[in-house]
Amino acid sequence: MIDTHLHLADEKFNADREAVMERALRAGVSHWIEIAESPASWDAAVAMAERYAHVYASVGIHPHHAHEFGPNEWPALCERMRALLRHPKVVAVGEFGLDYFRMRNTRAEQDFIFRRQLEIAREFKKPIIIHCREADRPVENAGEANAHADIQRAVREFYPTTSLKIDCDEPVGVVHCFSGRWEDAQTYFMHGFMLGVDAPVTYPSSKLLQENVRRMPLERIVLETDSPYLPPQAKRGQRNEPSYLPVVAETIAGLKRKTPQEVAERTSANARALFRLPS
Repeated sequence: MIDTHLHLADEKFNADREAVMERALRAGVSHWIEIAESPASWDAAVAMAERYAHVYASVGIHPHHAHEFGPNEWPALCERMRALLRHPKVVAVGEFGLDYFRMRNTRAEQDFIFRRQLEIAREFKKPIIIHCREADRPVENAGEANAHADIQRAVREFYPTTSLKIDCDEPVGVVHCFSGRWEDAQTYFMHGFMLGVDAPVTYPSSKLLQENVRRMPLERIVLETDSPYLPPQAKRGQRNEPSYLPVVAETIAGLKRKTPQEVAERTSANARALFRLPS
């Protein structure tokens, strides 16, 4: 299996990072993508990818940091990102996107850094890792905004080519920890995206996600843990780690009436296509 989204450089792993990695490998997680979601974490992610053959990195700016990197800061930051994207083990831009749940900044600030990263991803022909979280109630600065609608507006602009094919030889990106409606999933599929499925699929309350997973083509799903966040149901309240990825695969298998092996093999092939990894 390939864990396409985790944060092992997080300080929550400082005491036992090597042991966590060993447990993941023993559990059948052969490769993973270390996500660096702010400039402060970029160097650590790249260093991890350089040290371990089975680790790759992605660099981006999470919407929670949008207010820190506006038009004045972007030119220098852009050059730093460009240098890192030339590294052979930096395989994507992200995670970045829109987050209207906590709204730590304004929609305008989020939109600015979101679009700048879309531009640099297009420049380098790198896949993108999109973060999208809706507000669950009216929030100051968000109003009636819809994060998926705003992201899809940009997707239509930057990735206008559409296809109804299920198989996608060279995906343009992934929507991380997908939590949207079926109509949102269809739009992303049409524009060449994979959808990331994480441990919330194991939560009894995640009825919409479970129904969407039943309907999703397995050819468009990749597995994620988002470690140290979002542990599976049996580990709620604890730190998540990549060795729990089989629980996600097994849950998807049950929903789709597949074997865990089928899910592991197909989602790994999807991940390799998405991030242009060697077979």
